[in-house]
Amino acid sequence: MTAAEKPASTPKISPNHHMAIPWHSFEHDQDTPIRETSLTARAALVGRVGIVMLSCGTGAWRVREAMDTVSRALGLTCAADVGLITLSFSCFEKGHHYSQTLSLPASGVNTAKLAAMEQFVDHFDACLGLTPNEIHSRLDKIQHQPGQFSPLQLGLASALACAAFVFLLGGGPIEMLCCFVGAGVGNYLRSVMGRHHITVMASTALSVAAACLSYTLLFLLLRAGFHIASGHEAGYIGAMLFVIPGFPFITSGLDIFKQDMRSGLERGMFAIMVITVATVTGWLVALLVHLSPANFLPLGLSAGVLLLCRLVASFCGVFGFSIMFNSPVTMSAVAGVIGACANTLRLELVDLTMPPAAAAFLGALLAGLLASLANRKAGYPRISLTVPAIVIMVPGLYMYRGMFNLGGGSFDVGASWVVRAVLIVIALPLGLAVARVLTDPKWRHIS
Repeated sequence: MTAAEKPASTPKISPNHHMAIPWHSFEHDQDTPIRETSLTARAALVGRVGIVMLSCGTGAWRVREAMDTVSRALGLTCAADVGLITLSFSCFEKGHHYSQTLSLPASGVNTAKLAAMEQFVDHFDACLGLTPNEIHSRLDKIQHQPGQFSPLQLGLASALACAAFVFLLGGGPIEMLCCFVGAGVGNYLRSVMGRHHITVMASTALSVAAACLSYTLLFLLLRAGFHIASGHEAGYIGAMLFVIPGFPFITSGLDIFKQDMRSGLERGMFAIMVITVATVTGWLVALLVHLSPANFLPLGLSAGVLLLCRLVASFCGVFGFSIMFNSPVTMSAVAGVIGACANTLRLELVDLTMPPAAAAFLGALLAGLLASLANRKAGYPRISLTVPAIVIMVPGLYMYRGMFNLGGGSFDVGASWVVRAVLIVIALPLGLAVARVLTDPKWRHIS
């Protein structure tokens, strides 16, 4: 069963064969405060908190912590098994127990909803005098709150993020312009398909194809009109980087660090699946239009100018990705500042000949420490700040070049790019985990 979008008096079958759960009807006496209701009603509330948290894209540890907080307030003991889109749990009280299995139609990310749910859980004690119907009505408002941004705005956010991303990879103004258009078209299309509930794999493939083709069309027009060099075609890789599954990648590593193996492996496989679809689609489009992932043309910037540009581009990239995750503008700006510091540190360390994986670890460590500070000062969820801040460090270029060379039969070169990408992907969540261990006692102990 799934946490459906609208409460229903009777279960109804949706087109994806998930059934709505009548959350408001678990307790017949609607005038009874939640702390005095039956085990079934209280346990159902615990389950709903968990499945709404899971729908925001957060990891298993945070879902379980929220369920435990609500359970303790209701006088229950909870044991939960959390996956990518499924949740099984049991609540115990005085020798009795109640179990539920819940699921979501699809995985998603919504940091604004996550922040609202964290506020709800942190102040749940204030709800103990309310009836189940009143509490579920509050959860209805959180669960059903619309996205803050339209498809056009999400397209522009993607355009900004990927244009900044391609500069950080070594591209110049022409690559950034073409990437701005390509990524904007691609993510606008993906947002529209998301609102029509198109599957993740189909929307990923179609949006990547649209982004690459849009980049290519604009590049050909500029080449015909202004006779630009053919080497500028290398930036088409940046136009497809808006599909990088940053939240699943990072939460996968964090869950594995916390020994939530089921959730970690499921999230990791989902991220690999999305990356595989995206890179294969990009490779096929490149074959059709005769593009190749060549090196970027040199920009010739001095060290000081390059440092300043990296700070600005990193801020813009992280800000754009954060908007794509439905973060409020202020939260996105805070994430942008964190990302500007962390990613610029990483790039400068690489320039100093530090291995990219080691530089990524230190960049992620700094991002985690700064996010912990911001969490204490402003109350923003750490994961809503850290994931956008380091998603720009995810080696999408390495992944694509690995697939491109493997598809072309250059297995030694392709494997080399894949191994480099894997090392960085491992280093990023490890850096965040170490930062969390240093700043959060709950991560230093098993309880």
